[in-house]
Amino acid sequence: MTLKQTLLALDVMDSGYVTGEKVKELFNEYKDVSVTVTVVKGDKGSTDFIKIVVPGTNGKSKGGDAPTFGIIGRLGGIGARPTRIGLVSDADGAVAAVASALKLAEMQTRGDSLKGDVIITTHICPDAPTRPHEPVDFMDSPVDILTMNQHEIVPEMEAILSIDTTKGNRVINHKGIAISPTVKEGYILRMSEDLLRIMEMTTGQLPVTFPITMQDITPYGNDLYHINSILQPAVATDAPVVGVAVTAQSAVPGCGTGASHEIDIASAVRFSVEVAKEVTNGTCEFYNKAEFDRILSLYGSMKVLQTSGKQ
Repeated sequence: MTLKQTLLALDVMDSGYVTGEKVKELFNEYKDVSVTVTVVKGDKGSTDFIKIVVPGTNGKSKGGDAPTFGIIGRLGGIGARPTRIGLVSDADGAVAAVASALKLAEMQTRGDSLKGDVIITTHICPDAPTRPHEPVDFMDSPVDILTMNQHEIVPEMEAILSIDTTKGNRVINHKGIAISPTVKEGYILRMSEDLLRIMEMTTGQLPVTFPITMQDITPYGNDLYHINSILQPAVATDAPVVGVAVTAQSAVPGCGTGASHEIDIASAVRFSVEVAKEVTNGTCEFYNKAEFDRILSLYGSMKVLQTSGKQ
């Protein structure tokens, strides 16, 4: 069950006074879980980056060799105050990330520890700016995407799920969650069969995927159209990244309020927790390593797409 953790995270974040420290307090009873909060100021305000480490029984933080898994809650801000009152749709990524951490932390107290470490990162900003985007307005952020990646991408992450509200488009048209193909080192790879299997299991439905383009996996700031920031972590790491989109049937602006659906967020949390179990246990692969080596030998590196390109 992940709805309890989702509701708890939603309740804390649906406030104009929320801070990273208030989110950190949710983990006070979990002594083995490490939580750090870093306040970062930008040109458009400030935000609180939060990093949560749930150690595994054979995790690298304890000298073990089990894989380390990463969950990133990607967003511009959880609120757009004072222009918008309340939690915005864009907050779903942060809520899902924190709820995933809460679920994993509680599992440990009930005898269900994972083998490997899980590192969860996101940021908390109740008063972020907005910006125009087609077909609906986006949330902006107090800090730039480079700063976000510096604080949310941890080198120890060996595979990453990036959770982001992805409702401001006309290409998904499904209410619930959807996943992207795997992105690694500038390549858009085939869908992971393991992730499709886990999605079928956790949703009880056929898996839903969404298309991404070359533009989507390039860094922000190059004046190219991006569906949103869901795959921006892929520009800052060589680890495989898969986007977990919280989706809607209609086009919903990221700065829209009253648009966060707890059942859909809980579905993203359930999926992320099950992926964390299997990745750290070595039973889930984000990509076929032999095929990736083959594509590199045939076509060479595509890391140029992780850069800003020719200026």
